Amino acid sequence: MPPPSCQLASGRRGRPGRPAGGGDIYGKAVRLRRVIVLVAGVAGSGKSTIGALLAGQLGWEFEDGDDLHSASNIAKMKAGHPLTDEDRRPWLVAVAAWIDQRTAAGRSGVIACSALKRSYRDTLLAGRPDLQMVFLEVIDRDTLAARLQRRHGHFFRPALLDSQLAAVEMPVPGERVTVVDDDQPPSDVVREIIRRLGLERSS
Repeated sequence: MPPPSCQLASGRRGRPGRPAGGGDIYGKAVRLRRVIVLVAGVAGSGKSTIGALLAGQLGWEFEDGDDLHSASNIAKMKAGHPLTDEDRRPWLVAVAAWIDQRTAAGRSGVIACSALKRSYRDTLLAGRPDLQMVFLEVIDRDTLAARLQRRHGHFFRPALLDSQLAAVEMPVPGERVTVVDDDQPPSDVVREIIRRLGLERSS
């Protein structure tokens, strides 16, 4: 199925990111150029945790892409059914709209979005030079499953993990995507993202 076109739609306001445990991992304010960072990965990879921590460190808005799903998508996942490309089409449009609205306003931000397939990533990246995409890689399925079991109150059922692992297309050389190992503490992952994207503290 062809990737969705990403028209600008009315989005919702982003939420300020909050660093886990508070404080700044560098001990002082971080000032970076304007950019939108999309944190991608399968369920249990820590997209929301890492995204919120990153946004908190940078003082940027954060949006959890899960909150942009339609009511029908949420109901489907709650019932234990994986989403199809057709189900994800309007969701990816909403994610793109959030990105475009921040870019048009000259604001930086961080958004968490699974972006499992290359077609999804290509669609989101196309025509968006300010967008930087990070894909969190977790090799161990047991680690992902354990994280999902500890997560309470979320509509994504742990039983859906295998469907995501079957659908995911890991980034390959030539994609404008930075792959980061997520098998380390969240604060270390954030440091690695900032380093790999070349987002450094002001002197």
